[in-house]
Amino acid sequence: MAKLNIAPTKSNLLSIKEQLSVAVDGYDLLEQKREILVMELMRMVEKVKLLERDIDNTIGKAYPALKNMLVTVGSDRVERIAHSVKYDYNMKEKSVQAGGMTFNSIDVEIPKQQLFYSFMGTFADSDKVMVEFFKLLNLLTELASIRTIVWRLASEVKKTQRRVNALDKMIIPQTEETKVYIESVLEERDRENVFVLKSLKNRKRDA
Repeated sequence: MAKLNIAPTKSNLLSIKEQLSVAVDGYDLLEQKREILVMELMRMVEKVKLLERDIDNTIGKAYPALKNMLVTVGSDRVERIAHSVKYDYNMKEKSVQAGGMTFNSIDVEIPKQQLFYSFMGTFADSDKVMVEFFKLLNLLTELASIRTIVWRLASEVKKTQRRVNALDKMIIPQTEETKVYIESVLEERDRENVFVLKSLKNRKRDA
């Protein structure tokens, strides 16, 4: 690691020591931040896995219910029923705290589910389908929100890791090497000054 190209003076030595102290403190703080972010990321990833499992289970109920409705009622009537059901969804951005940081995510407001009934039993089949697909919709919107946070957490972990590596592999070693170099030069100068002073004293004594 090449040292910094600065003059070996006492003032520069003080400056280098201060820079080294700041770099070491910064490294410790960034390393703590990285560990917190990684822990939060792993927690979120585990939550995603659980949601994906619930989604798979819900899909395993929703699509068979839809298939049964198609067989029982017929595709034409299913289409007419689908057109008669109207829901409005509100989507907005929200702030989420994770790992001591604030991230922007999405929030989808799911409308209140309505059930439709008929003496002919037609809507009883559609209600069962809607119950399962509403569950699926809720899970999918929650998953989308959490995945957004996971992606941003992962990006922040990478960014923090790059900074940690830069301090650990380049800035701190380079600053330490510069500090050692300046100290060695100054010590050598002090020894030379002592030698010169002794020589002058010896000359005066012999004169």
